[in-house]
Amino acid sequence: MRPLLREHPVVALIAILLTGLMIWGFWPKPILVDVVPARYAPLIITIEEEGRTRVIDRYVIAAPVNGVTCRQQLKVGDSVTQGQVLLGITPLASEVLDPRSRAQAEARLASAESALHAAQEQARASAATAQLAILERNRLQPLADKGLISREIIDKANTAVETTSAAKRSADFRVEVAKYDREAARTMLQYSASGQDESLNTAENTNEERVLVRSPINGKILKIARQCEGPVVTGEPLLEIGDPTALEIEVDVLSADAVRIAPGMEVIFDRWGGEQPLTGVVRNIEPIGATKISALGVEEQRVLIISDFTSPKALWQRLGDGYRVEASFIIWQQQEVLQIPSSSLFRYHNGWAAFVVEEGYARRREIIIGQRNGLMAQVLKGIEAGEKVINHPSDEVDDGKRVTPR
Repeated sequence: MRPLLREHPVVALIAILLTGLMIWGFWPKPILVDVVPARYAPLIITIEEEGRTRVIDRYVIAAPVNGVTCRQQLKVGDSVTQGQVLLGITPLASEVLDPRSRAQAEARLASAESALHAAQEQARASAATAQLAILERNRLQPLADKGLISREIIDKANTAVETTSAAKRSADFRVEVAKYDREAARTMLQYSASGQDESLNTAENTNEERVLVRSPINGKILKIARQCEGPVVTGEPLLEIGDPTALEIEVDVLSADAVRIAPGMEVIFDRWGGEQPLTGVVRNIEPIGATKISALGVEEQRVLIISDFTSPKALWQRLGDGYRVEASFIIWQQQEVLQIPSSSLFRYHNGWAAFVVEEGYARRREIIIGQRNGLMAQVLKGIEAGEKVINHPSDEVDDGKRVTPR
């Protein structure tokens, strides 16, 4: 070798260099991987669906008598006050003079009186329930401030206050609507009675009298069914009135998800147009499902979930009826949860496993996971906090392979 180095030093150096390059080229290289440390952090499990707002209490103004309605001067969005005249209807003489119509009007008035009494009793019961919820919340609040009871108990008490307050508001609304129905029935009876007593009046004189249709509540015009002047029949919808400052949210969810949602559950509303998410609480789960066709043409059973806002009204007062929101129902949440990315998990021996980086080598770990959302998974056993797991492991990664973080 030494004579070769003396006689042909350049050739010898080239041979040594080529040998070194071949050894370096065929030497196993570490696999580049992305690593993420296992850490404690809050974890929230949610069901996310698209929903929309709707006015809690709306009333459909219907024609109390057969006749001819005047041209509508109101527009959608106009504010109205309780008792305000919305429009007038010129009744038809042939209808109001009919004895059978008068008898029907008497029965309708009696039914309206009974409905009003029932609504008033329900309003009193709702007021008592709301007052009891407030007293219970006030009794528990000092205990919660001292840490003697869990936060969950006081949260349930606050939810009960919100729910009973909404029920009381709806009950009061139904009382006002029942009063309006009674007045409409009384108006029908008055015209029927006057037609019976003044049967000699001509049709022209009768038609000059107008039935004034008034607003039963304070609110805004939500919908106008008839804009122009024309004939109407008893019970035909004319207007819809509601209070847009009292909103609820309806969310259409799969029936399999609906069974996991319970009244009082917290909801987060995002992507509604504001700078920060809004909070709410589930008030009611409708017991009837409906079959709908998805965008992919698949039949699905959907259930409506009704929720109320718990955020201050000043944050969502610009929302109106039928506005789109994205609702996230919080199924499970915990503040300190050991978790790793769901993308680092893979199936192994009918369970779950992940690769952990130990001294430059990938080590397979069989682990037990708990709750999962779309991004993170709770680790119950198999990995300790601070250990680095390989995220998105490729097919090249295996137990005992050399790896290096990117």
